[in-house]
Amino acid sequence: MTSVAGEAWFRDEALQRALSLLNADGGEGRVVGGAVRNSLMGLPVADIDIATTLLPEAVVERAAAAGIKAVPTGIAHGTVTLVIDGKPFEITTLRRDVETDGRRARVAFSEDWQADAERRDLTINALYASVDGEVLDLVGGLADLERRNIRFIGDAAARIAEDHLRILRFFRFFAHYGSGRPDADGLRACAAARSKIAALSAERVWSEMKKLLAAKDPGRALLWMRQVGVLTEVLPETEKWGIDAIPALVTTEQALGWPSDPLLRLAAIVPPDAARLAKLAERLRMSKAEAACLQAWANMPAIKDDMSEAAFDRLLYRHDASGVVARLKLALAIARGKAEGDFEEMARAARLGKLLERTTKWKRPAFPLGGADALAAGIAAGPRIGEVLGKLEQEWLDGNFAMSRAKLLARLKDLASA
Repeated sequence: MTSVAGEAWFRDEALQRALSLLNADGGEGRVVGGAVRNSLMGLPVADIDIATTLLPEAVVERAAAAGIKAVPTGIAHGTVTLVIDGKPFEITTLRRDVETDGRRARVAFSEDWQADAERRDLTINALYASVDGEVLDLVGGLADLERRNIRFIGDAAARIAEDHLRILRFFRFFAHYGSGRPDADGLRACAAARSKIAALSAERVWSEMKKLLAAKDPGRALLWMRQVGVLTEVLPETEKWGIDAIPALVTTEQALGWPSDPLLRLAAIVPPDAARLAKLAERLRMSKAEAACLQAWANMPAIKDDMSEAAFDRLLYRHDASGVVARLKLALAIARGKAEGDFEEMARAARLGKLLERTTKWKRPAFPLGGADALAAGIAAGPRIGEVLGKLEQEWLDGNFAMSRAKLLARLKDLASA
């Protein structure tokens, strides 16, 4: 018997209290999905979801009687969140699909665990853990988990027709948990339905892609997405650019301890074209911060690895540091990828590494003058102030930030009287 009863997360007092509440008086509740899957794979368990035979109103009533906070986060679809000792547990009534259109589903509540399992997407996501910790597998998920096989439940095309986002989820879960070649039926179904991705909300598409790109190594998933035409549907910008930079970037991240950065990985597979990336960010409804990060990278000129420290400091002053870091990381990854047996690339990688280290420690100096100084020098309010201060700032920059405020004020006085 497969069990999670001995796992620390399962023995947690708050979870046990939730399960006791749901399994009393004829009700039944089981932990389902990611917590069970990750636990069996030896991975960290974060969110804990519970499926129950109880109707959502009954869950709320039981929680109220027990003094537990219940939040109706999705009560129309059977979901209530219980907050116990500050920990949230999403409780969802067993369901069966009544009607689906590829984006939304109309469901009916049920007490049938088999039907609830079969309406889910992937076999490894339909594992349940009973109140005593026994793992219950109704769709062959344990065998797939053992083989790290990502497989749709039942007919792959039917599962995708219910929710087109499952195309991206298939590849996302393959990136995080899969091994070898993706399931053939799943690949064929994703290829056949890839045009349906256009009907999904941009927010859902970007959310899935961001999670995929955050995997320890998304390279194989991206390769198969490209092979079956899915990547072009989502990111047409990659079509003529390619994904060849990903292996070297992932290897470098792991060797140097960089965090998995979805935006940096996205930058590695799209051209550094500011206008196109602005459209990409708008199309995928990226946040302002994400869009700005891509623009900072795209607007950053290529960095010469042999430039002097003074010249590099001037470059840092003129450009967003995040763009500089992205450029350097991608260039360093490429150099490291070519470095084996190539002493020039090894030396280039070393120089790029030093520039990257300098960037992380660099603090932008403040230009010593401001508009008030220009007014005090007798320059009338208007565009000339900006022109004069811009000229002085360039002189200060060309002098490697060495000109003192006193010297700058003297130059300001000269320019004001000219």
